[in-house]
Amino acid sequence: MKLYRFFILYTIFTLLLGLIAYFIDYNYPEKDLLIPKFWVIFGTIATLTLLAYIFSWIGIKKGGEFSIVAMMGGILLKLLFCMVLVLVYLLKFKVNDIIFAANFISLYFLFTAFEVYALLCNLRHQNKDPKNTY
Repeated sequence: MKLYRFFILYTIFTLLLGLIAYFIDYNYPEKDLLIPKFWVIFGTIATLTLLAYIFSWIGIKKGGEFSIVAMMGGILLKLLFCMVLVLVYLLKFKVNDIIFAANFISLYFLFTAFEVYALLCNLRHQNKDPKNTY
């Protein structure tokens, strides 16, 4: 997957998730279905996903063993930064645990699933390339 195609799909995916969250918040204002500062967490996870993908994409383009290290490193750094984000958030705000878990885990796994899908598309194209004879 070319980088510009990823940016287009990533923008559409992020806007779609943002619209879903906005409509949930708009249609059910009496229920606290979104945590306080939801959009800060949304933006942080979206940014971390973008940075992890770019780091992994660079590693894939360099090839060799560095590609595996770059992909695993990007995903690991994203996980660690998200864990720090959860720790800081929970120390700063008192929220309903179930609502927080549902908000955070859904965002984290949806963005991670999209990132892994995009990385797999890159690896699939790399395997179909006739120049790569293993």
